[in-house]
Amino acid sequence: MGAVYTTGSWKPSPGRADEFVAAWEEFAAWASGRLGAGQLHLTRDLFEDGRYVSFGGWASLDEVHAWKSTPEFRERMAQVLQHVDEFKPAELEEVSLAEKGAVTGLRV
Repeated sequence: MGAVYTTGSWKPSPGRADEFVAAWEEFAAWASGRLGAGQLHLTRDLFEDGRYVSFGGWASLDEVHAWKSTPEFRERMAQVLQHVDEFKPAELEEVSLAEKGAVTGLRV
C-alpha cells in the first residue's frame, strides 16, 4: 500500500470561520500526537469562498482506523463539527508521485 492520507472538505457556518479554525487547530494538535500521524494541514480554498480543505499523512491505514475508532476522536471531532454546515471526509492512498520533472513513484 502507498502512503495514506486523511482529508476533509469543510464549509464553516456563516460567521463561524474563526471558531472553526480554532477548533480544528485544537483537534489537529491532539491528532498529530497519535501513533502514525504526520503533519496535519488546514488550507483555505482561494476560489470558493468559505471552503477549507484539511489533509495529513499517516504511517498506515490501520493507524488511521485505530485513531478514528476512539471515543476521544468522536468527542473532539464534535467540537469542530459544531462550527460547520458541510463536511466530507476521505481516506486516500497514494498511487503516483511526481517531482522535479519526473514520476518518482507509481503504486498501482
